[in-house]
Amino acid sequence: MNRRKFFRNGSLATLGATLLSPFDVFANTSDTEIVNKNKKAKNIIVIVSDGMSIGTLNMTDLCLSRKTGVGTNWLQLYKDNKVSRALMDMASASSIVTDSAAASSSWGGGVRINNGALNSGKNGEKHLPIWQKFKSVGKKAGCVTTVPITHATPAGFCVNSKTRNAQEQIAEMYLEQNFDVMMGGGHKYFSSQKRKDKKNMYQAFSQKGYQVVKTRDEMLSSSSNKPILGVFAEDGLPYSIDRENNNALLKNVPTLAEMTKKAIDVMKNHPKGFVLQVEAGKVDWAAHGNDIAGLIYDQVAHDEAIEVAMDFAEKDGETLVIITTDHGNANPGVIYGKKANDNFDSIQKYKHTNEWILKGIGKETSVSQLKERVHYANNFALTDEESKLLLSYYSNLQTEDGLYNPRHLPFKVLAEIQKQHNSVGWISMQHSADYVELAMYGPGSHLLKPFIKNTDLHYLMLEAAEVENKF
Repeated sequence: MNRRKFFRNGSLATLGATLLSPFDVFANTSDTEIVNKNKKAKNIIVIVSDGMSIGTLNMTDLCLSRKTGVGTNWLQLYKDNKVSRALMDMASASSIVTDSAAASSSWGGGVRINNGALNSGKNGEKHLPIWQKFKSVGKKAGCVTTVPITHATPAGFCVNSKTRNAQEQIAEMYLEQNFDVMMGGGHKYFSSQKRKDKKNMYQAFSQKGYQVVKTRDEMLSSSSNKPILGVFAEDGLPYSIDRENNNALLKNVPTLAEMTKKAIDVMKNHPKGFVLQVEAGKVDWAAHGNDIAGLIYDQVAHDEAIEVAMDFAEKDGETLVIITTDHGNANPGVIYGKKANDNFDSIQKYKHTNEWILKGIGKETSVSQLKERVHYANNFALTDEESKLLLSYYSNLQTEDGLYNPRHLPFKVLAEIQKQHNSVGWISMQHSADYVELAMYGPGSHLLKPFIKNTDLHYLMLEAAEVENKF
């Protein structure tokens, strides 16, 4: 680490020159911030790790540092004093604990709304989403995600809806708005065989000039001169660690970093610039499932997307990169104990997620088969009692409506068993009211104050790009 930069790093400069001498202001302001103060953001890339508690960022940095000797790109930006940094209050209009729809809408529409809605007030009032604002001044706009592209976080930047659950309709709204790149999962919201109304949205996008791609190879070989709809899974994309250990998934499903690079390539030469949202959506799903392998390695996928965005932004010089999360979830962390180091390091040997383990079990699974499956996935041995406990949940499984665990699989039970071996604890399986990390690099980053409301980010993006808020 550059020691001079380390001791120069601080947030006092953001309080204003009235509290400091001119020399002190310079000493506490990053080099890039000084350069960027007089620039307009031609492009904006917003990179969101959905449901990332601070413990998730912390554990991912620890895991990578101990495994490879190099930590996360995100924290390296802090260490190198390359970014402005803040905490952000993410409360919705209806609760101090937000859901992803209200969180994204606070950035997208600039107004706090009730949980479950997308840029739509309780009396039906609509707030124009920010990607539509940027489209109206001539910029290209897109989203990429590891969950359905019609899911809450991308939708909050793009459309209005009374409910986040109207994903079939959200797919149609994307087409109406002519967004330039939309990639993620969600086949069931585009396929005529899956949609309730039997509309063929793939055909509709194709007829409007989109390249429709459904595999990694198709995406990589697609033209950078035409808009893209990419749908790579029925629902969410596979977790990163499951993908890495499955040759078919490796071949057919792109990484978040690869989707990010493709989206930038499609939009980067547009004379009026572009805006792009990148979401590691399954970090949130893993937190809901207390699924440590899913959580850490999908956070790594988010971090790889940061590297792609930063590589582009540093060369480009006209791009504002925003890195954040929309809320905490489950608030995991490494728990103190004599074996904490070795236990936590055991996660480096995991081959699969808890989802992979539990979805491969059924009523017919024997104790020995379950032991073998867990040992293969996590490299530790279940006891007979633990195996029988897990299998007891499969005797009368019932599928109910529910976003994350409709079959009521024993995610919490498995996480408690794993805690003895990996020293990771969880406080819940739900969202939390965290003030969240927010980092910015590039033109407009100097506008960031040390503590902001979620809605402030909407107006900061407009100001950074010098787009008048006349909508």
